[in-house]
Amino acid sequence: MTEKQCTIKAPVQLKGVGLHTGELVNIEICPAPADHGYKFQRVDLPEQPIIKADVDLVVSTERGTTLESKGARVYTTEHVLAALYGCQVDNALIKIDGAEIPIMDGSAKPYVDAILSAGIEEQDAVREYFELNENIPWEDTEKGIEFLAIPDINYRLTVMVDYQSPVLGTQHASMYHIGEFNKEIASCRTFVFLRELEYLATNNLIKGGDLDNAIVLVDRIDVSKDELTKLAKLLGKENLEISIDSIGVLNSTKLQYENEPARHKLLDIVGDLALIGKPLKAHILAARPGHSGNVRFAKVLKDQIKKQQNEGKFFDLTKDPVYNINDIEKMLPHRYPFLMVDKIMDIQEESIIGVKNITMNEPIFTGHFPGNPVFPGVLQIEAMAQVGGIFALSKVEDPHLYSTYFMKIDKVKFKQKVLPGDTVVFELKLLSPIRRGLVEMGGQAYVNGKVVMEAEMLAQVIKDKEA
Repeated sequence: MTEKQCTIKAPVQLKGVGLHTGELVNIEICPAPADHGYKFQRVDLPEQPIIKADVDLVVSTERGTTLESKGARVYTTEHVLAALYGCQVDNALIKIDGAEIPIMDGSAKPYVDAILSAGIEEQDAVREYFELNENIPWEDTEKGIEFLAIPDINYRLTVMVDYQSPVLGTQHASMYHIGEFNKEIASCRTFVFLRELEYLATNNLIKGGDLDNAIVLVDRIDVSKDELTKLAKLLGKENLEISIDSIGVLNSTKLQYENEPARHKLLDIVGDLALIGKPLKAHILAARPGHSGNVRFAKVLKDQIKKQQNEGKFFDLTKDPVYNINDIEKMLPHRYPFLMVDKIMDIQEESIIGVKNITMNEPIFTGHFPGNPVFPGVLQIEAMAQVGGIFALSKVEDPHLYSTYFMKIDKVKFKQKVLPGDTVVFELKLLSPIRRGLVEMGGQAYVNGKVVMEAEMLAQVIKDKEA
């Protein structure tokens, strides 16, 4: 079934400190119109600039993903974007009164909980997925980062992390479809090695870091009390009691999952790949990922989107049709010159693909722009309607006893002329379940893989003949 875009039903507010700036920030996630995507707004700055969540606007990936537009920056965007994507919210305006998204507990769960508490609202626009049509490998051999994207019917992720550390070792995490994100991935917290803390602190990072919002991994046992005291002072946490019982986790923080660090890396990938601007249908495999690799691979995927759009959609018209013209005449009451479908190439539970060959012998060309033959838009709609009618009639027994009456045609757009010699491929998908004989479908017409027309239609199937 064709999915609709979604936004949240009402604004939700949260507040917390930025992990790196340490500043208290208020954040408000607001509903946004269809086709808006994700955007941030710095309400603390003059003119309240808006920064689009776009991989082309990433200016830094050091310990988080930073976006900048016209001099305005937003730091650590990945967790809130992962939450929106995981909740399958397509459109949202994220208002903040500071530079950095609050770290909260170090996971995406507080954002997921807030979004779900507001509720999710379906919008009157189709969700357009980026469906990969070929394998896309990418690697950084110097840093040992590897990505591979392969076509899949779902958004699936498989992640491997290897820090050559006795505490972390090699870990794997997976998500078979986006529906698993909220339960299996969202609560997994960010992590850092104890040996990294001094560098981060001396470089003005993790000013908001705390054992409440990050897992600190300890991979050696010869850590002195003086070293811990020095670290606590560097972090501005002089009164923090720090203990290490053994190789493992600082202060014996309990991990939610044995592979919680790997799951958090998966969470980061979801947030960073949200910057490509379209929901994905692909299996992403990642080895030793981080924000830098995630963002660079997101740019590769964005380039692939442009490539596939330029190539157009491929339909195999060489295979045997599901219904030939003789089958179609048994289903539809139309005859020459008003039978507008030559064959049906594919029919599924919720979709159909039909073909109309345009020749100079069409009777309409006698009077429609003589000397400049163009196939009329209204007849393109009729041809699409007939394909939809065949879909509707394929769902009933004895289809020859039924008629299909169209009740509404909406959102019609003509994008390119259709000329003699063109083969028009119509692809229609259900927009809602069939009820009481009412069939609502949305479709596109293609010539050479490019969309020439699109529309939404509502029809009713009625039994009006006797056997």
